Amino acid sequence: MGDRKKVNVERDRLSSLGDDLIHKILSLVSTKHAVETSVLSSRWRYIWTSISYLSLSSNDFCTLLKFSEFVTHVLSGRNNQIEVFSVELTFHRKVSRALFKRILDYAFSHNVQQLNVTYLPGKKTKFPVSLFSSQSLKHLALIGCIYGHFITTPPTWELPALVTLSLYRVTLYDDYTNKCASLFSNCANLKNLTIKRCRMMAPNGFNVSHPGLTSLTFEDGCKRVNVDTPQLKNLTIKDWRGMHLICAPILSSLHYKDPYFIHRNDIETFFDDVLVDNGLLQLSTHLLHLEKVEICIHHLYGDKAYTHKIVCLLQKLHSVKSLTLNWEIIKVCRYWFLMLSFTSNKDFQHKQM
Repeated sequence: MGDRKKVNVERDRLSSLGDDLIHKILSLVSTKHAVETSVLSSRWRYIWTSISYLSLSSNDFCTLLKFSEFVTHVLSGRNNQIEVFSVELTFHRKVSRALFKRILDYAFSHNVQQLNVTYLPGKKTKFPVSLFSSQSLKHLALIGCIYGHFITTPPTWELPALVTLSLYRVTLYDDYTNKCASLFSNCANLKNLTIKRCRMMAPNGFNVSHPGLTSLTFEDGCKRVNVDTPQLKNLTIKDWRGMHLICAPILSSLHYKDPYFIHRNDIETFFDDVLVDNGLLQLSTHLLHLEKVEICIHHLYGDKAYTHKIVCLLQKLHSVKSLTLNWEIIKVCRYWFLMLSFTSNKDFQHKQM
């Protein structure tokens, strides 16, 4: 009898929680688990229908048919007067295009602002074009499958409200011949762009040309990228070969780390293409607004010509306030007077990276 009273007390405590708090709790679990809470009591029976977060994963179901039936139940049973703030989709198996499109159309018709899509079916697929035509979407993350099986996107994106875009293992097409235009030209409010391990289909280099972009990250790639971003403040390049920085006049933070496996010519491409005018394109060589620079290069060579390239790179950072170099750079650079010039009036530091 005592245990039954204790259970009733705990149930009353749950029922006494406000809707906002319950919604917050349910936003931390999958939609499947949120729907399952409807059996707790009459108070909880319809709570899930008014939450503004959807988290759907095909891995929560033994068959795609059951997953499809559950999605139908959720979308038809949900309170249509409530907007959808965030949607997280995870597909471990290939789903029908119709089901995929239905989820996206529902999200966009309810003014979704944040969308995360992870697609891991083991086969190349193309996202529905409707995914890239939303007036409300502000934050988008796309994650594809293993290398060789990429998410393929259409050549044009219509996301005027988009602020943050993260792409991982996605195939991107850039058919523009005008370097002033790029795939993201129609994303007028884009501020933060991350491209990681993506395959870029562009015959003359991939163009990132955007007037309002402030933060840009390239990681684990090899395609030459032409960057024209007058408002760019933060640039991160990790394990990327073939970078070509065109214009970033107010850049304040630069973080570069060379690929673990890299050919010597690829390293020189970084020096020539990112910070030095190589005569092929007009580059932003006067980086007068730099405040913080971190450079980590493990693949160094002892010849004078190559050492000279490193010195030239460091000389272009004369206005930086904080410079962090890994120990390999310090060892190969025998021009210690250059280092002393930094320490005289700048916050210069070196550490093992």
